[in-house]
Amino acid sequence: MTSGFPVLGFAGIQGRRMAHMLAAGVLSIAAIIAWPAAHADTPPTLLVLGDSLSAAYGIEQEESWVYLLNERLDGEVRVVNASISGETTAGGAERLPDLLGQHEPQLVLLELGGNDGLRGLPPQQMQQNLAGMIEASQSADADVLLLGIDIPPNYGQAYRDAFTGVYRSLAEEFDVPLVPFLLEGVALEEGLMQSDGIHPTASAQPVILDNVWPELEDWLEQWQETPQ
Repeated sequence: MTSGFPVLGFAGIQGRRMAHMLAAGVLSIAAIIAWPAAHADTPPTLLVLGDSLSAAYGIEQEESWVYLLNERLDGEVRVVNASISGETTAGGAERLPDLLGQHEPQLVLLELGGNDGLRGLPPQQMQQNLAGMIEASQSADADVLLLGIDIPPNYGQAYRDAFTGVYRSLAEEFDVPLVPFLLEGVALEEGLMQSDGIHPTASAQPVILDNVWPELEDWLEQWQETPQ
């Protein structure tokens, strides 16, 4: 796969079938994982709100990119993973207020939209839901990092352009950092996608973390330099 051809990795599978598989086959709820901080001083809290790509679907929790992120941060940040397989932006928007109140995060990673796209939901609806989540996070004094995704070409170029354009538009509107494609260097790569062609393998998780890390590292440096 070339880096300029980002898809979710559904080679040879029809979009309708894939949407059904994701909606019906991965709706198991992953428990919220919070790893305690190692430092005596209270570290900032990072909340990950995502779908199966962040919920360790098909792999062990200890292999997921979110768990690897917690290990890399080594107690500098408290990581809370509130991701659920099958989650949509509407579901995330409904759950976020309680999560913000419970965990009081300083940073929210929004990794949602893939299931909206697979179901062919209107991009305008996805944009509205994500915008509401960004606004809610910012109103709770949390910064936001937006993690983008793409959909297969068989959904049509017009829909695909509108879908990916949502992330760019929101990043510009709300002045939040964006990882354009979470699965860059993973989708369609041999050995990095599970047999369903949808979910990354354990071997792909360090690559996903490396895709997220530069923006996250920038935020962490700024947070450390800001008087608390």
